[in-house]
Order: sequence, then structure tokens, then C-alpha cells
Amino acid sequence: MSLLSWLTLFSSASFVIYGVSYFYSPNMKNEFKRFGLEQFGMLTAVLEITGGIGLLMGFFSMPILLISSGGLALLMLLGFFTRLRVKDSLLVSLPAFTFMVLNAYIFYATLA
Repeated sequence: MSLLSWLTLFSSASFVIYGVSYFYSPNMKNEFKRFGLEQFGMLTAVLEITGGIGLLMGFFSMPILLISSGGLALLMLLGFFTRLRVKDSLLVSLPAFTFMVLNAYIFYATLA
């Protein structure tokens, strides 16, 4: 299995797990309240789950992989800027940045 495939599987699992956790973890809902984005919590969770599933479907359809990885990279860019806006530390902001770069790489490598 190629590095790209492993990275895609890792990102997919991470987003599905993280998205589902919104529905079970009060801490996740509290984070969106802290960000002042409570109304977007469920939408974000659904986008994460959909994007994660889309990454898996991308093994069979390159356009779905491009849409999913590009969408998740954009979502994480927004998440990173949100964390900077609320003045979270760089360490706390690092996962959003890392997943943005990871999905941007998946997007770019799929195009190449």
C-alpha cells in the first residue's frame, strides 16, 4: 500500500471519529460555544464525517477523493484560523494545521 493510501486512510478514520465524537462528547459542543460558533457545530461534524467517508470512497473515484480532500483541507484552514482568532496556543492549534496540510497533500498528490 502506498504512502498516499496510508495517509488517506489515517485522515479518513480521524475525521469520521472526530465528527462522530461531536454527538457524544459535551466537550466538543463546549468548544464550539467557546469559539462563538455553536450554530455550526453539527454542520462541522457532518462535514467531517462526510469528508472522511468521501476519502474512503476516493479509493474508487478520483473526483470524490479530490472533493473530499480539498473540502477537508479548507475546513481545517477555517478551523486553524478560528483557533488563532480565539488566541489558542500554537500547540492547541497544531492538529488543525497538520490536518489541513495532510489533506492539501492528498489533494495535490491526487492531481499529480
